[in-house]
Amino acid sequence: MRALLDFLVKYYHWLIFIALEGISLVLLFQFNHYQNSVWLTTANTVVGRINDWEQQALRYMTLGEVNEALTQRNLLLEQNNRALAQHINELSHDSTRSERLQADRLEGIKLIPARITTNSVMRRDNLMTINVGEADGVLPEMGVVSGTGIVGIVFMTSPHYSIVLPLLNSRSNISCRLRGTKYFGSLKWDGAHPLYAILDDIPRHARFKIGDIVETSGFSSVFPAGLFVGKVKAIENSDDGLSYKLRVQLSIDFARLQDVCVVAQKFQAEIKDLEQRADSLMNQ
Repeated sequence: MRALLDFLVKYYHWLIFIALEGISLVLLFQFNHYQNSVWLTTANTVVGRINDWEQQALRYMTLGEVNEALTQRNLLLEQNNRALAQHINELSHDSTRSERLQADRLEGIKLIPARITTNSVMRRDNLMTINVGEADGVLPEMGVVSGTGIVGIVFMTSPHYSIVLPLLNSRSNISCRLRGTKYFGSLKWDGAHPLYAILDDIPRHARFKIGDIVETSGFSSVFPAGLFVGKVKAIENSDDGLSYKLRVQLSIDFARLQDVCVVAQKFQAEIKDLEQRADSLMNQ
């Protein structure tokens, strides 16, 4: 209390000056129409600008959630588009069967949203870490996708994190096909450029062109058929000259990738266990 009184005594003339200035400003703007209009216009402009800044800040802070939602939505739209095209193609033959096929393709596909915590693109064997794991339902050999294409396959899991083997890894090997055809091959990365991969084993009699779409073939339990991978950028001969290898421009820029989804297909674990049992019997 003593300190407050000393402060008031020491600076009382400044306090009186500020109070008188405040009273004079109130009288000026209160009883003069021109000054009052200028004050209101200026105040509204300042308040509006502050509100704009606040809204921009709020939108920026929610960009992560919006991006995650868009990633899931893009994947679902791609699946629905592919199923709808198949439905239209088969509608004239058997509408009941077409509806059943469409439902079967979409049934059991669960998307687990995730954020990339660590990533590399300049090594030959790149790896990626995502912030979901066994506690979220993620298991090894589940597919990982983004809103614009496939990312890779889950390699290892812990309770809350997972290591992903992306397309940009020399050990990556994913079955893909040319959209609208039955020609398929193995998509691999040659380590040359992070925006391109190689689709091997395309037969010599296959008919295709630069710009054709490459998609997942569905010949495994990892990815459903029809997920976008990229476009044919160049056509080359295989090393033995018996087939083609296609240089594919990937749909994903891995250096800028942030949000992904893990694809948990129905019966994937059962199918994988059955395949492993079959392999063990064949190798006996």
